[in-house]
Amino acid sequence: MAPKVVVVGGGYAGIVVSRALDDIAEVTLVEPKEMFVHHVAHLRAVADPTWINKIFFPFDGLLARGRIVRDFATEVRPDAVELASGARLDADFVVLATGSTGPFPARLAATSRDAAAEQMHQLHASLARSAGVLLLGAGAIGLEFAGEIAAAWPGKPVTVIDPAPDLLGGRFTGEMRAELTRQLDEMGVRTLLGTKLDALPDTPAGSVHPFTATTSAGETIAADLWFSCYGSTVPGDHLGASLAAARQPDGRLPVTEHLQVTGHDRVFAVGDVNDTPELKTGRAAGRQAEVAAANIRALIGDGPLTAYEPFADGMILTLGPSGGAGYAPEFGFFNAEAAAQFKATFLLDHYRALLGADQGLGAD
Repeated sequence: MAPKVVVVGGGYAGIVVSRALDDIAEVTLVEPKEMFVHHVAHLRAVADPTWINKIFFPFDGLLARGRIVRDFATEVRPDAVELASGARLDADFVVLATGSTGPFPARLAATSRDAAAEQMHQLHASLARSAGVLLLGAGAIGLEFAGEIAAAWPGKPVTVIDPAPDLLGGRFTGEMRAELTRQLDEMGVRTLLGTKLDALPDTPAGSVHPFTATTSAGETIAADLWFSCYGSTVPGDHLGASLAAARQPDGRLPVTEHLQVTGHDRVFAVGDVNDTPELKTGRAAGRQAEVAAANIRALIGDGPLTAYEPFADGMILTLGPSGGAGYAPEFGFFNAEAAAQFKATFLLDHYRALLGADQGLGAD
């Protein structure tokens, strides 16, 4: 009998580890979403609805031997996963790839393709009729969202506010941050750094309704639409007692250099859910999934384990379809042209091939 591997979460890490073990193990991927959602491109899709159908891929072609179970994990133990449906999946190995959660623009919470697409259409309509947008957070999500809005609706007032004194919390090179600042200024995006709101707006995030807000510096901001672009969390309610006890204060699970959860040599944690000292990116999640899969194969065959090496800081950040900047240690600085070209397709073909989808789902 092939060993049973249960992968919890069908995001960037989960799909890679599932596919990599499909030939050697009895793989079950547990994922409540109807389809894979390419979150890296969903801000572009909100600004440009012609992208909406491009970012969904069915799971049908991912596994040749294994299976996809569309359900919620309610209790994950080292030897079994209990599901909301009441089913129990016995496991020789468990891979936790549950990612992080948060409100839009960090994530799309809908589990059906139609509901997620409708949410994006509604957000597009809200942005289109808004007279001014306030974004809280000058990290990657806040800046990319500001760039998409400014590019899609030139002249629409967009303000980004952050208590940190510099973009991206001061990470990455000064050259990259200076270039982003220059482009944002040219696009008409105001960045208020080193200050914060005295209180959140009294209207719901994502709802078009006029409001005013005051910063700690005493400036009054008037807008009618706002979003919180920070504060994603790592869910843990689905963890059984022994795994829940291992969680750190920030919710992440500590892992060894082989990506095994500390104290559990047959439970692996990959992606946002673990505590590797690096930016939580799709690139890192994919590489972690490869290493975890290699180590499960090694344990099945009694071979040597592979150590995971965290990525050094690197990022390519777009500001609309034709702007942005980036830095990667192996390539150096990316200007606007290079950044836009590198992320022109958001690697749609790569994920289409990984998921075994012959083509996208068409256009709106």
